[in-house]
Amino acid sequence: MERLIKGFEQFRRTAFPEKRELFEKLAGGQTPHTMFITCADSRVAPELFTSSEPGDIFVCRNVGNIVPPYAQFTGGVSAAIEYAVAALKVQNIVVCGHSDCGAMKATQDPSKVASLQAVSAWLRHSHIAKVVVDANYTFHDPAEHLAKITEENVVAQLDHLRTHPSVAAKLMAGQLQIHGWVFDIEAGSIKAYSAKQGRFVPLEDSLLETDDLGTLPHATPPSRLSANGATAGDTL
Repeated sequence: MERLIKGFEQFRRTAFPEKRELFEKLAGGQTPHTMFITCADSRVAPELFTSSEPGDIFVCRNVGNIVPPYAQFTGGVSAAIEYAVAALKVQNIVVCGHSDCGAMKATQDPSKVASLQAVSAWLRHSHIAKVVVDANYTFHDPAEHLAKITEENVVAQLDHLRTHPSVAAKLMAGQLQIHGWVFDIEAGSIKAYSAKQGRFVPLEDSLLETDDLGTLPHATPPSRLSANGATAGDTL
């Protein structure tokens, strides 16, 4: 706690005065452009590796960066998604996994958390990732197996994300983009899921290849309204 308190003292002395105008503006409300769903792991700091300012991103953290499928029984993640999309009107949602993830290690080997009932139950939402990997790949290296499970878990959570009504409605209208990232802690790099290519590609390489941010890898399905030549509000 002493480190936290000293950190707060430093914030009051330096960071807050430098950003006083920003905090005064934020005191009246927030308008984040992106929702960021990531792991509760202490090593993952999305505000840091995206160089975001306070008020830029609406962060939801949980064990394993999981998005439970929409259901009548709603939890904190579902409520956060609905609020971000319907109330805050974010334009993007990022589901971000990371290297050396303890939750994915437990998904890889559920016996590691067999004594933790709540954790075991929660990680059932990521079990699909292990099934998909084991059914389609053969890995002799546990680290490669873990890396692929981490990626497939992000893809699975993106699938779950699309079951949420608020998300589905905005995706259909072309008013929301979704993204799947995996952050490498040691390398400080990101791989982004490309729905077009069906794989994860280095985000930094993509940035070098284009000046058009709209062409960067993303997981957003085509707008069905646009595909039909309709616009939001049209009567079909």
